[in-house]
Amino acid sequence: MPTQDELFAAVDALLAGVEPGPRLPDPAERVRLREAAGVTQAQLAKALQSTVQTVKNYENGRSAPRPPRLEAYVRLLEGWAAKYPSGATAPAASTVDEVPTAFTPPPPVPAPLPVQPAPTAPAPAADPAREAAGTTAPAPVPVSAAPPRRPTTDPGDEPLRRPARPAAPYFDGQFPNGPLAVLDGDGTAYGVGGLVLPCPATTLPQLALWALTESGLGTARLHRNGKDGDPLIVLTAEAAARFGLPATLDDDPATRRTQRLPEDHKVVKALARSKWQLTRRGFGPWARIYRPVKDGRRQCVQLAVLPWRALDTRAWGDADRLPAPDLARVLGIYAQRVITPRGSTATCGLELMTALRPPTRAVRDEATGGWVSGPNPGALTEVVRAAPPEVPAEHPAAQGWDGGFLDEESYQWIRPVETLSEAEMLEPFAVGIDINTAYLAAASRLAVGLSGPVHVHRPAFDRKVPGSWLVDLSHIPTDPRLPSPFTPTGRPPTGPAWYATPTVAYALELGHDVAPVEAYLREQSGAYLDPWHDRLREAYVTTMAEAGIPVDKDTDERAFLAAMTAHRLLKDAGEDLDALRRALAAEGLGHLAALEDDRLAAAAWRHHQIAMVLSAVKSTVKFGIGKLRERPQGLDYRPGEAWSALERPTWRPDIRAAVIAKARVNMHRKMANVARANGRYPLGVNNDCVVYASPGPGPLDFLPLTGSGKGVLPGTFRLGATPGLSKVEGVQSMLTVVDWLEGEQSINPARHIKGHDSTAVEGK
Repeated sequence: MPTQDELFAAVDALLAGVEPGPRLPDPAERVRLREAAGVTQAQLAKALQSTVQTVKNYENGRSAPRPPRLEAYVRLLEGWAAKYPSGATAPAASTVDEVPTAFTPPPPVPAPLPVQPAPTAPAPAADPAREAAGTTAPAPVPVSAAPPRRPTTDPGDEPLRRPARPAAPYFDGQFPNGPLAVLDGDGTAYGVGGLVLPCPATTLPQLALWALTESGLGTARLHRNGKDGDPLIVLTAEAAARFGLPATLDDDPATRRTQRLPEDHKVVKALARSKWQLTRRGFGPWARIYRPVKDGRRQCVQLAVLPWRALDTRAWGDADRLPAPDLARVLGIYAQRVITPRGSTATCGLELMTALRPPTRAVRDEATGGWVSGPNPGALTEVVRAAPPEVPAEHPAAQGWDGGFLDEESYQWIRPVETLSEAEMLEPFAVGIDINTAYLAAASRLAVGLSGPVHVHRPAFDRKVPGSWLVDLSHIPTDPRLPSPFTPTGRPPTGPAWYATPTVAYALELGHDVAPVEAYLREQSGAYLDPWHDRLREAYVTTMAEAGIPVDKDTDERAFLAAMTAHRLLKDAGEDLDALRRALAAEGLGHLAALEDDRLAAAAWRHHQIAMVLSAVKSTVKFGIGKLRERPQGLDYRPGEAWSALERPTWRPDIRAAVIAKARVNMHRKMANVARANGRYPLGVNNDCVVYASPGPGPLDFLPLTGSGKGVLPGTFRLGATPGLSKVEGVQSMLTVVDWLEGEQSINPARHIKGHDSTAVEGK
């Protein structure tokens, strides 16, 4: 079923008298051309910034790319067709020895086997995305050496290169040099794909002007009714000092509380003298510098100041300590797959929603025949009031309200120790499994409200209507060995309470009657989050595949576990390569342990960076959903006062509640299915992590398997790399977990299964 945007694009194309888009050759010809060029599916997937499975789908006719990938793919095929007409001989395959970053799964076997490395050929010289933009590759230039055993590029990567001056100005929509640059103290700006740009600016006004008029930086809009992305300049500590910025915002009492420069700072005053402006949040770690729109063109530059903690370690790890070229690579991958960073990952998650579903579009004025701005169907087009039970306690609508509040949150549940059987307590291991991007999986095809709430008394429940329902679910029996599906604490409800639609619908799914007392319902609804889900899902899966994790649905689960183990060991490796070799050998990954020092260090360094991108993508999902219910910030806030976030159409606590409710219901359904299949019950649940007693150290030791024993039973915690499937979170001895459960504070094993408090470390 085509989306509304696709239909509008096709209709607009017909009205303009053109075809909807470039035509692809038939699938067989696509395969022939690629093979004639001597390019593997993995190389093509990398060039198109896609996955191998997606390329397979293109070549067997199951799917076709969408713009802008479509134009790049067609251009590449046309170039190959000119070089290799029918009957041409394929060139010899490359034998370049590269760092192993991808793995081929071994054949299914009763026990896990080590995955085997699949060498890849070097990236093609021509970049289809750049060719589609009408630009050519500049000449190579040298780059300074990287730290010992931490190369800035992998063998086979394109060399750093200096581009020619952009042929078209920024506002012509041409961004030949990618979305961003990391500026070092010597005036060198490192861009995406190994680009090196000389930046002559010595003041921030000059830097803003250079970024807009000379750098060639920016990104094309993600939706035809949206806006092009502003260029991002990331300032290292040395670059910040060069432009007169303080080393930290924490030393001066004037900046410590607000985390932004005071208005009388010399840098802020210099920007004002040059007619540049700052947004209301001022000059902080993420500063937006702009001039008023001129001739319909935006004049805006985003700055990220690394020494001011612009990159939160909870999302980006130690990315701010990377050499500038490596940081440009990590941020560039995120920008190309998700969105150009413009603040915290929470801000990016929210901005991505708006970029993919802009609130307005151009519509024709029947009276004048001209074009005016109108609401975009399917988007959040205006600020709507929230219902009293949906808001946090400090919200103006909550003042004086005594009717109760919506409590749709993720699980924080500990199994009562008295419900553990002797057999469970004698198991040697406790294994934690984690659902991949649980909120993202819950957002898929989820109907949410597009309009304001309508108050209804004694409504008949309709699972298709999003909203908040006051209903009594306390009569529904629950097994004490499982958390209640209706509360985040896992304790059964004690009377009427407010619930989002997915929670009430699950009560019906379990076979129980519901009789809502009242409700706040949305008459207009739609799958608002679908484009957001699709883009983030593709970003997550593509990055997992880049780490060598098999992402195909039919991948053997043992191969997945082995590849995840290899990625974990490589990404967490320090400078002690001998320790890394021992760890790899102990996990049956001897082929990696046998690598030479340089290649092993390069593989570890690359996986370390891939892990940063994965962490940022997951953070964008989690905290982006949380941003829908952003609470007031600042020490001087008083309950009952409105705060700035309430002015956004995307301040929608009801949408956040619906996503979390669906994620929690999905978790309970899996746990209930495991209990029915093999009689095993969880020991604790923390957000999207659940812990079980196990006879062995892996999930296949306790999860219910199919009749053939080759995979986990559908409907339970299937193992895999895609959102909604599961992976190993951690392993502890069962004796340790029993001590946690029996202790005075009843420690949640799902929070500590990694050996530390994940909530404290990861900011969950």
